[in-house]
Amino acid sequence: MSTNVLIVDDEENARKNIGEYLTAKGYEVTGAGTLREARDLINTGVGDVILLDVQLPDGYGPNLLYEVNSLPARPPIIVITGYGDIEMAVDVMKNGAHDFLTKPINMQHLEQSIERAQEIVAMRRELAYLREKQSNINFVVGKSDKMKTVIEHAVRAAQASVSVLITGETGTGKEVLAQFIHKSGPRSSKQFVAINCAAIQPTVLESELFGHEKGAFTGADVRKHGLMEIADSGVLFLDEISKMPLEMQSKLLRAVEEKSIRRVGGTSTNKIDIQIVSASNRDLKKMMSDGEFREDLYYRLKVVDLELPPLRERKEDIPELVGFFIREQNARQGLNISDISPRALQALTAYDWPGNIRELSHVIERAMLFCDDPVLDLNHLPSDVTRTK
Repeated sequence: MSTNVLIVDDEENARKNIGEYLTAKGYEVTGAGTLREARDLINTGVGDVILLDVQLPDGYGPNLLYEVNSLPARPPIIVITGYGDIEMAVDVMKNGAHDFLTKPINMQHLEQSIERAQEIVAMRRELAYLREKQSNINFVVGKSDKMKTVIEHAVRAAQASVSVLITGETGTGKEVLAQFIHKSGPRSSKQFVAINCAAIQPTVLESELFGHEKGAFTGADVRKHGLMEIADSGVLFLDEISKMPLEMQSKLLRAVEEKSIRRVGGTSTNKIDIQIVSASNRDLKKMMSDGEFREDLYYRLKVVDLELPPLRERKEDIPELVGFFIREQNARQGLNISDISPRALQALTAYDWPGNIRELSHVIERAMLFCDDPVLDLNHLPSDVTRTK
């Protein structure tokens, strides 16, 4: 992901020299000659990392340290000055500066400092994203032969970090499998970013994926990093990929092929390194023949294809799934239900589960809500599950 460095220095030559060096190293660079200009740029989302001079025409530069501390992103600030002393260095570091460098700037030291600051930027972006969207279940359950095969192939795909296409009916656990792939590969310590293509308006989807620059369209008041940038070095999960409009399919294909994206309204490209896991409950091959899905994108996304069987075809997994959901709900609701009766489990196994695992999870949650005993029984299950056919 490209990092924007905001250089706040009243000396134009200093901004130019540092800017040219950093641009050659692949950074985006923006300059400001005063505190006021810097504040205006920061308020619009500019400045992943800030290089801040001490003496500025309209005030004392380190005052900016206090102001950015209230921002959600809190960009790291590297203080640079030609008037530095030990007392000043100690003061700015105590007040949150990432580093303190004196002029003339040693460019190699500056680059090393920015690289360390990038790690902080990436961590804060990830935490901000996770605060907005918390994943639910992160465990794949299944001892049936079909699930054993799926899991074995998923592990190999994860370790190779290749694109994966997951298909299956609604509720079969496609996002759970995507999370399992993330946790099973070399990207497990990086971000897992999920987006439901069916839940976002087509006009908004491009901005969500690629991000946008300030002023790119009405309402774009600040720069926004897209989910593909946020997922850089991690895994991007594209749920309901079949709902992506053809125009967006073309743009996604280009991003995947070139391993780079361009924000809406932007002119420069940003390199990205992500593993893409997609999911669909529709027949993409039929959609291709109907002209609704791009063939070239399909084969880009389907290096490995994993088909999740419906629950009615893997009923031997139901006891283990029930046990997992009971443990999960005990922890979530503060309950202490230890088991399920044989006749209740038999009823669950006999049912065909049109809603698949998601329906089973909801049934167990409801049953536990109305159970005052240590064991779930038939009377705790909904009538449509226990009804004799």
